[in-house]
Amino acid sequence: MKKSAVFLTSLLWLVSLGMAQTVVAQGSASAGEAKVALCASCHGAGGNSVIPENPKLAGQNAKYIIKQIMDYKSGARENPTMTAMVGSLSDQDVEDIAAYYASQSRAVAGANAEGLDLGQTLYRGGNKDISIAACTACHSPTGQGNAPAGFPALGGQHSAYTLAQLKAFRSGDRSNDSNGMMRTVVERLTDKELEAVANYISGLN
Repeated sequence: MKKSAVFLTSLLWLVSLGMAQTVVAQGSASAGEAKVALCASCHGAGGNSVIPENPKLAGQNAKYIIKQIMDYKSGARENPTMTAMVGSLSDQDVEDIAAYYASQSRAVAGANAEGLDLGQTLYRGGNKDISIAACTACHSPTGQGNAPAGFPALGGQHSAYTLAQLKAFRSGDRSNDSNGMMRTVVERLTDKELEAVANYISGLN
């Protein structure tokens, strides 16, 4: 009985320690707000970039932001500007910045009418003829993504940025997707189809 009690006590201590570590690792949005001044020059106030080629970070899930920053730091995702910007960030800085942007609301400008039907068809249904999965499987019907899985929120993102990333996955210039999922999805899609999807996503909210 004593051994069982000691084991149970030890187990509870380890569990509580793990929970404490999780809390520390979650980041602070208020602390993050004070750390994003340089980020705003490219990503806009509150993470709503006004430059179509730069992504909106507002409303993005923290897990995804953390992964991208760490990939820039490690070189798994290549971008000289971003690598230089995040190189000196501590793990806590990264957690705080991610928490801040995740707490912000993304501004949605809306999609263009041209190609909207094709974009909607591909986003919601994929293309069974060439075994292309629907985007909703990972990014949700409303484009909010899947935060626990770290799949990014796409809704309201600039179409120019989304299109550039889709093309980068297709060409292999970007390869930091888990298990090559994005590269597999876009490798057989045409420019017209990618443009339609990117446009449709820009209007999702």
